[in-house]
Amino acid sequence: MEKIEKLREAVKKSLLEWKEFITPRIAPEDQKLEAKVTFDDENNSYLLLFSGWKANQRVHSLLIHIEIIGDKIWIQEDNTEQGVAADLEKYGVAKNDIVLGFQPPSLRPYTEYSSTI
Repeated sequence: MEKIEKLREAVKKSLLEWKEFITPRIAPEDQKLEAKVTFDDENNSYLLLFSGWKANQRVHSLLIHIEIIGDKIWIQEDNTEQGVAADLEKYGVAKNDIVLGFQPPSLRPYTEYSSTI
């Protein structure tokens, strides 16, 4: 259980860092648009999304979705340019504990990250 707690902590730190990075970059005319994080420890599911209004249009957009499955971090969605996996490494997560879930299973062995649970 100690490993899962460390993975959760790394995920939370990374998502909060992304939120802090994104928030000041929301254009002044889009101030009704908000970056939000959701931490669900019971289901080991973590999100960073945009929600609100841009002009007269509703925005609800997922930026990052991470799950902990087994004892690995699965990045299910990553709409950042830099990639959230590098941030997780910065917080002490080993590459072999990260799965790029958004990649087809056939391509995962060719990444520098884990390909299986």
